[in-house]
Amino acid sequence: MILVTGATGTIGSHVVRLLTERGLPFRAMSRRERAGWVRADFDDPASLARAVADVDTVFLLTVPPAPTADHDIALVAAARAAGVRKIVKLSAIGSGERFDGKTVGAWHLAAEEAIEASGLVWTMLRPPSFASNFLWFRALIQAGQPIPNLAGDSRQAIVDPRDVAAFAVAAMTGHAHDGQRYDLTGPELLTFAEQAAILEGVLERPVRITDTHAPDRLPAGVSTGIGWARAGGAAYVTDHVPQVLGRPAGTFERWARDHREAFEAMP
Repeated sequence: MILVTGATGTIGSHVVRLLTERGLPFRAMSRRERAGWVRADFDDPASLARAVADVDTVFLLTVPPAPTADHDIALVAAARAAGVRKIVKLSAIGSGERFDGKTVGAWHLAAEEAIEASGLVWTMLRPPSFASNFLWFRALIQAGQPIPNLAGDSRQAIVDPRDVAAFAVAAMTGHAHDGQRYDLTGPELLTFAEQAAILEGVLERPVRITDTHAPDRLPAGVSTGIGWARAGGAAYVTDHVPQVLGRPAGTFERWARDHREAFEAMP
């Protein structure tokens, strides 16, 4: 039995779809009541205990309001107590790197270290920015307004979230990736402006951008990651996705074409 946390999100929903298509037994976790799902909250140990009961493998994806490893660590504690064997964690590219005197993705690194120390089998997935991040700007694009560019002229190998989900399923259903960390990138390095230009071509309507810096209200940990990426820290491509999935990693253009309707419909 596989437990999928973050099951309603961008990656988790694709993991749920893939497991369903393959007929694999799984349990999807949500903080809200959903038919056939388990209701649990990372701040409620009793609910986590129910979620991991009779589970062998966990896909661990947490999105706390502020950067912290607490939710990951809470799940790890529940998993150990329940006899879970493996955790596949969605982390982030650059976690543990040093930038401007600070640690990039410090909360992800702390969670990874807690998982390693737990004695459970583990796989860490570290993607860069998702192609789907452009969906955050649907309303602005539909209104013809410029969208904020926090990345400057830096490049990242933008990854299709469907590839990350497929990789997660491969890691959860086999042993070849146990004890490994993977940087899951797309096939090409793109600036934010280049992504916007690709989306503009797909939509056949203007997609304007405006350069900006991380707002002061962002947590320090998030700002550190943005600064690291903006300085070129994430400007590299790996072959992990094609090696494991046996096909090329998806391009940003393919993702944009597959999701064109999402930008044309009102949010």
